Amino acid sequence: MRKTSRLFASAFVTMALFAPLRNAMAEPAAATALTVSLTAPAQREWSETVPASGWLKPWQEAVIASETSGLRITDVLVDVGSVVTKGQTLVRLSQESVLADLRKQEAAVATAKASLSKAKANADRARQLQPSGALSDEKIVEYLADEQTATASLTSEEAALDSEKIKLAQTTITAVDDGLITSRSADLGAVVSAGTELFRMVRQQRIEWQAEVSARYLPRISQGLSVQVNGPEGHAIEGKVRLVGPSVSTDTSRAIVYVTLPDDTRPRTGLYVTGNIELQTSPALTVPETAIVFRDGISYVFTASEDQRVQRVRVETGRRNDGEVEIVSGIDRTSKVVTSGGAFLSDNDLVKIAEKN
Repeated sequence: MRKTSRLFASAFVTMALFAPLRNAMAEPAAATALTVSLTAPAQREWSETVPASGWLKPWQEAVIASETSGLRITDVLVDVGSVVTKGQTLVRLSQESVLADLRKQEAAVATAKASLSKAKANADRARQLQPSGALSDEKIVEYLADEQTATASLTSEEAALDSEKIKLAQTTITAVDDGLITSRSADLGAVVSAGTELFRMVRQQRIEWQAEVSARYLPRISQGLSVQVNGPEGHAIEGKVRLVGPSVSTDTSRAIVYVTLPDDTRPRTGLYVTGNIELQTSPALTVPETAIVFRDGISYVFTASEDQRVQRVRVETGRRNDGEVEIVSGIDRTSKVVTSGGAFLSDNDLVKIAEKN
């Protein structure tokens, strides 16, 4: 009996000694539970976008060339980068030979007018004498013919004079429209030929984005759709679809969409940029970007159950906007998703809920 009492006493002492140790082990285990915040997926109305990329190019490029030949450039008044207005003088050509031809032609017109005056006088006299028979019919016909010939000769000489005046005007080469000079081949002292290119200019300084898109999107892209271009300086540029190209490249199966950019936005031409064309809006089930966990190239979220344990759920993501990600599949609106800290969680971990949204 005394031995049994000693055994009970020894067991009681052992339990008393190990009880604090068990409590001390339980406390760190409870303390390791991560405190998380939960949120329910939100239903948004987002615009569906089409990715595109392409070059910034002039809306229209104008070629300014010489319309006359054999004349020397005497003045070049603008250079690359000059902003010009319609009718502004850009180049002057030598005028000496053109002015000499003009004076010569003016003299030819004066001579033709004198000849016409003489022929007209003879014809009037012949018409007056025709009833009297003082002049033969042959002579009358001759005088009347001379009048017609002199009239035609004057008309021809006046036309030639107009041509010389046009040549004189062509010695002053002007801008065909408002715009920005982008290239110059006019050199002082050079002798030009008809059609010689002197300048190129961007009409009205308008730049457009020629965006390449996959042909499968073409039926859904139309004039007037909004476009967001990732500008060369890191800021977004808002544009509008001006025209959808009528053909598709047989090599790339892509088409060109011409996007008008705002007048107050003048990026440099020749830059390759990316952007998105916004189609009609559609529903999107979204969660914060911080809720997405990437492991082995796969997207996951952690959802919490009533017993405060989390489950790792594989999801398929879609569009992104303002810090949110569209969830295409994997969860629904009733799910409670861990908003952040998922990288430190494992499947079936116990968590503490900080707040519920």
